Amino acid sequence: MATPPQPPPPQGAGPYGPYTAPVPPQSGPPGPGFGAPQPYGAYGTHPEPGRYGCRLCGAWPAAHATVRGHQGMVVLMRFLSLGGPFCRDCGLATYRRMSSDTLWQGWWGPLSLFITPVTLLMNLGPRAAFRRLAPPAGGHRPALDPGRPLWRRPPALLLMAPVLLAALAVPVLILLGIMIGDTQLTTGQCVRNEGSWSDQDLRTEPCASPRAEFRVTGGPGASGASCAPGDYIADPKYGPDEFTTFCLTRLGRAQGAATAPGTPPSASSTS
Repeated sequence: MATPPQPPPPQGAGPYGPYTAPVPPQSGPPGPGFGAPQPYGAYGTHPEPGRYGCRLCGAWPAAHATVRGHQGMVVLMRFLSLGGPFCRDCGLATYRRMSSDTLWQGWWGPLSLFITPVTLLMNLGPRAAFRRLAPPAGGHRPALDPGRPLWRRPPALLLMAPVLLAALAVPVLILLGIMIGDTQLTTGQCVRNEGSWSDQDLRTEPCASPRAEFRVTGGPGASGASCAPGDYIADPKYGPDEFTTFCLTRLGRAQGAATAPGTPPSASSTS
């Protein structure tokens, strides 16, 4: 016996129930949930066409800039870069991190000694661009913390220490040379010798001082005359031009007195 035919399904019906036409959106302010306005940084885009938010947090305003780094590995080297756009805080955090790493990783190679300072100078442009931006807003996540300034981080302090020492070394050495340098003698001064006569160390003293040993008198370079018998000859480095020599007459010594054994060479014994 044949099965009678089934009646056709109602119009619009299917295996999942009757088809329901979509409801047009209601006018008025959108509610929460799907369809609610998303922050323009949620997908890195800005409401204005052709403009984008920060690549790290989506906030705006953002600047297109590339921060660079360098690593020297004796023979090999690595060139690092991270392009924007970056908001102010994320950009400064990236600049400070990559520059700080370059300060202690970038010097270990012959060519890296020249590439590292160039890399650090190139990062000053992005840094200036980030600092001109307004505070970030509208991001889908918090912006990075910029942290301490670069010059207050340990790698920068370690690098600045020898640089400051080298910068201070020159004036300090000049000052020490002036303070402890060779004395320039003039006729009539009184001196004492702190060294040997082959390596003189003459120091000026008041003539009334008990430490004064010799009086400076004219010498061959100054007057063309020889020193008196028994006088000593000062090293030419104590002259005004390092060629003029002076005679040193012992204080209280009678002219022409014999020289005691063991005394330094005198003008009469060296002439």
